Amino acid sequence: MVVFPNSKINLGLNIISRRTDGYHNISSVMVPIGWCDVLELVPSKSTATTLTVSGRKVDCLPEKNLVMKAFRAVNERTELPPTDIYLRKIIPDGAGLGGGSADAAFTVKALNSLYSLGMNDDEMAEICSTIGADCPFFIYNRPMLASDTGTTLSPICIPLPQSIKITVIKPDVSISTAEAYSGVSPHIPQYSITDILSTPIKNWRGKLVNDFESQMAGSHPRIASLLNMLYEHGAIYAAMSGSGSAVFGLFDDVNMSDLVTHLDDTDAYYAGTLNF
Repeated sequence: MVVFPNSKINLGLNIISRRTDGYHNISSVMVPIGWCDVLELVPSKSTATTLTVSGRKVDCLPEKNLVMKAFRAVNERTELPPTDIYLRKIIPDGAGLGGGSADAAFTVKALNSLYSLGMNDDEMAEICSTIGADCPFFIYNRPMLASDTGTTLSPICIPLPQSIKITVIKPDVSISTAEAYSGVSPHIPQYSITDILSTPIKNWRGKLVNDFESQMAGSHPRIASLLNMLYEHGAIYAAMSGSGSAVFGLFDDVNMSDLVTHLDDTDAYYAGTLNF
């Protein structure tokens, strides 16, 4: 079975408060995009489950990969036969695009289908919540308002034209979650994300804020320069996704051939259409 775990962007990300357990309450809208990895699961002829990773380098031992964590989480619920898993990484790591979380969630969904486990979306999302904060989102894989630690999800409609295009750029900068949270001060935002997203996209700039962005753009000037470049090339709205370092721009139209000439050889990028 072959599936294509996709990435996501965050439209706004507010750090609301610090919890007594050390985590943070957030508010963010996560939206799936078409930048995908490739994941194949095959019943194994051996007695052990294996993971083979190719494509982009992943700085993680296979047994610690979220894909294997997902396999073990499902196996705790229902004993699974040995499975050979092949993951081709295309989505950059350390980007705020949720690539590892998507791989884990799609592993759960693929196991459910491959072995006819009969789990519904809510059951799979519950398993995914034990793997990582972003993982449950990729079970539903539609625009969602994420609250609490990011695992409380509510469907949301975003009134954007079907013609809106997205460009995502991931510079040669990786940001850990610890680094991102070290520079933020929790607060109640002036404007709620849901209220902002109900207005025309031309009104989002300066109101729809990622609380990680200012600090990360200050620490990593390449992020700031890419955001400026996206606006200079006609983005209606541009922002950093998640805890970074990927940035994205939303466009009525975009000349990718011109935009690419302004990128470094080490920049990874994706261009596509948003369909809400």
